[in-house]
Amino acid sequence: MPQPDLVIFDCDGVLVDSEIIAARVEAELLTLAGYEISAEELAETYAGLTFKDIMMRVEEKSSIPFQVSLIDRAEELVDRKLRSDVRAIDGAREAVAAVTMQRCICSNSRSERIEFMLEKVHLMPFFKNRIFSAMETPTGKTKPAPDVFLFAAEKLNANPSNTFVIEDSVHGVHGARAAGMRVIGFTGATHSYPGHADALTEAGAETVIRRWAELKSVVAALSEWSADA
Repeated sequence: MPQPDLVIFDCDGVLVDSEIIAARVEAELLTLAGYEISAEELAETYAGLTFKDIMMRVEEKSSIPFQVSLIDRAEELVDRKLRSDVRAIDGAREAVAAVTMQRCICSNSRSERIEFMLEKVHLMPFFKNRIFSAMETPTGKTKPAPDVFLFAAEKLNANPSNTFVIEDSVHGVHGARAAGMRVIGFTGATHSYPGHADALTEAGAETVIRRWAELKSVVAALSEWSADA
């Protein structure tokens, strides 16, 4: 049976249920700074982006100037909440363990944050020395730029066209597709919203799963489809 060279997992909103936690903190900070937005709206519109990029997009949209210090404040508060509240998404551990080919993480989060979240939810052994933070790649370009995906594929000697990426955000899907990779959308986190699966499909995901139990069969089916195409 054909297999991918590499399976790439996003972290936030895919392995750990962190997107809604970050969205609540960041929405409150933006609202206090003069731009009223709910956590749900922020997650739907900006999930997958760094807070710096979110802030820049909101500034452009609203013409409200934000203090640069807001970025550090957001990082501090989100880290604090994640350390106490983050949980693994149901079934993530079993799904990751079932992936027998090469696997890694590509995320917009800092590697320090990724590591403490994975340690907390006991997923770190699956990804030791295989964590790629977009901010820490040679270009430093974050998703939706494809750089982190291409960097990981190069380091792990994987063909991008035979690499599968699991992503929960439109921005992440765009980045993976721009890297020439195949994308499986994921909508099983708390921040998921009506129309989420459709948005991921429109962005370029070949299929979308809501439960981790579906991953193994979906990867097998898509691998066969590729071989027959």
